[in-house]
This record gives sequence, structure tokens and C-alpha cells, in this order.
Amino acid sequence: MTLAAGKLDRRVTLQRFVETRDAYNSPVENWYDIATVWASYEPIRDAEKFRAGETAAGLSARFVIRHSSLVADLNPKDRLTYKGVTYAIVGVKEAEGRGVGIEITVAGRGDGAA
Repeated sequence: MTLAAGKLDRRVTLQRFVETRDAYNSPVENWYDIATVWASYEPIRDAEKFRAGETAAGLSARFVIRHSSLVADLNPKDRLTYKGVTYAIVGVKEAEGRGVGIEITVAGRGDGAA
């Protein structure tokens, strides 16, 4: 079983958090790119949330990518960026059969806030 190339029409970047030390031995937090890959995209919901008189647009989506050694260990500690929005990864599971695809469920904010 394979993923249809026509469905993988979105470009996403997968990132991993790494903490290093600077010259003064202070921790420096950075995200680095694991891979930029083609993915399918399915929005799960758009929800307006009201908190303390503030409106924040919550976005949830599902992306499916091809399995590869670069992304085989993808997990919820990683993140995904798509169209200028950074999403937290909330779930990762096999898609289309073992070793074929990876389904990534994400959550983010659509108002540009971190």
C-alpha cells in the first residue's frame, strides 16, 4: 500500500527542540529542522476561545506524510510548521500500513500568537 502522491500537496517542516550551552555554560534553547516534507492536510476544527475577554483562534489539523528514517522517531515533543503557523504535535501514529505513512495530529493558534 502506498500514499497517493496527489494527496501530498502541502509542504511542512518538522522541528525538534534541542538545548545547548553557550560560552558561559548557560542553557540555550533552539529548534532545528528535522525534515521538510510533502504532506496531506485535513483541518479538524476551528474554534474561537474566549479567555479573560480575549479571543484566540484554536486550530487543530491532521497531516499525513510518508514514512522515512528522518521522521521515524517523530513524537509529541517535536513540532510542525505550515504556512507560517507553528503547531504543537499532539499525536503521531502509523497511517496506510506499517512503514508507509505517519499521521500527525497537531494543535496551534491561528492568530499568530505563540
